[in-house]
Parts: sequence; structure tokens; C-alpha cells
Amino acid sequence: MRLGAPLFREYHDPAAWVQALQEKGYRAAYAPVGLDADDVTVQAYALAAKQANITISEVGAWSNPLSPSEDIRNAAIERCQRSLDLAERLGARCAVNISGSLGELWDGHHPLNLTEETLDMIVQVTRQIIDAVKPRRAFYTLETMPWMYPDSTDSYVQLLRAIDRPAFAVHFDPVNLICSPQRYYANGALMTEFVDKLGPYIKSCHAKDILLADRLTTHLDEVRAGLGNLDYRTFLRQLNRLEPDLPLMLEHLPTEQDYDLAAAYVRQVAAQEGVNL
Repeated sequence: MRLGAPLFREYHDPAAWVQALQEKGYRAAYAPVGLDADDVTVQAYALAAKQANITISEVGAWSNPLSPSEDIRNAAIERCQRSLDLAERLGARCAVNISGSLGELWDGHHPLNLTEETLDMIVQVTRQIIDAVKPRRAFYTLETMPWMYPDSTDSYVQLLRAIDRPAFAVHFDPVNLICSPQRYYANGALMTEFVDKLGPYIKSCHAKDILLADRLTTHLDEVRAGLGNLDYRTFLRQLNRLEPDLPLMLEHLPTEQDYDLAAAYVRQVAAQEGVNL
């Protein structure tokens, strides 16, 4: 397994990028270039990552391919295709997006999000994205979410079977699956089931934490790794069953210090469990 996180240092060439990662002890990284990067730049970063033994985890394709607005939907699909193409050229393991929402908020809840009709839309859109790019080594993945598919282990299994493309794979964010007190307190079993059923397809993972507030009704807040109730011992043990280069990427923290603290916590638990990061 390889730990990674966003960088707070500016870099203007692959050597500075590699140095910044190595100073933090990270062996995985988010994509170091954007969608508009030219081929020479992309190839330079890909070579630098290979030479420094750094795994590029993912290219973010964050957009809404299910938007009710035709213009927004078409632009999102194009962005997803370009993101997957960049992942392919860069040697990143995957491009990742959420499936999208039928509402105005791209990552928001909507009464139609969790319906069979919308699941069918996700299947068709994902096929459209993959078939346009035809990647040979990168994968297109969907981040798990609490109020849109894939919202559970079984719905991800259903999508894998329905999409039926070798280039479709799995992105694992267990915090995003925790949407009730029941899942909150049984998150170890939830993560174990997920890896049992989907482990060979997991290409990248997000690392954060979640905390249930003591007020009605249910309030769940995303927090820094180590400050919540996510069973990190089980999380790391389960991921350690998978391939050794699997990226575990910290995210959604406001400062470099927060990332340093989160990384220290994850490394501490990993050391206690005999897991190499």
C-alpha cells in the first residue's frame, strides 16, 4: 500500500514535484498536471514518477454527467473522457468521478438519484466515457457516495456487472458509505464486506474519518483521520490483502499541518498492524 496526499508546495517541473513528495514520505500522488497539459509535459511527469517509484493514483474528473442541463451534462461527459485519457497518458491508475446527480447540485441528493432508471443512466454514460477513450491501462472509477450510486457494496457489484467493461473499476471511500448510525458503528464489517466482494477491482482509495454528533436528528461529519470512528485497523488490514501498490490518498483537509497529522496517525496504525505504507 502507498500513502499519498495533496501537496501544498508549488512546483514547476517533475524534479521539484518528486522532491516535495519524498520530503513528506509519500509513495503515491494525485495527478501532478491538469487536463490542458501538453504531451511533452505529461510524459516528463510520467517518467519522473516511474524513476522515483511513485504511483500516480488518480485524475479527478469531478463533474455531473447526469445533470438535467444538457449543456452541463455534455461538458461533464467530455471532461470525464479527457480525464480518463490523461490518466492513460500519465500512467495514473484511474480517473475518478462520482456518478452524478439529477439535481442542480452536482454532488447533491435528489429523489431520483437512487432509482433503477438512474442506475441505467449511469451504466450508459459510463460506457460512453470508456468507449470513447478505449484505455489500455488506466481505469474509469466511481467514488462511493451516500446518496447516489454506488452507495453500497452490492450496488457497486451491480454496476460492475451491468457496465461490463474491462476498463471500469472501483474507487473505495469508506467514509462516503457511512450514512447511518448502523453503518457508523459497524463500519469494520462494512469495509470487510466491500473488500471481500470488490477487492480485485479497487484501484485507489481515500483516507479520512467520520464522527457522529450527539444531537438529533442524525448528523455525520467528515473529520481528519484519527478524530472519528472509522476502524482504521480493519481498514488497513483489509487493504493490505490487496496489491502492494494500492494508493491510499488523504483528502479534504484545509492545511498542510492537518495532512501531516493525518499521515502520522495513519502511519502509526499501519505500524501497529504491520502494514507497509
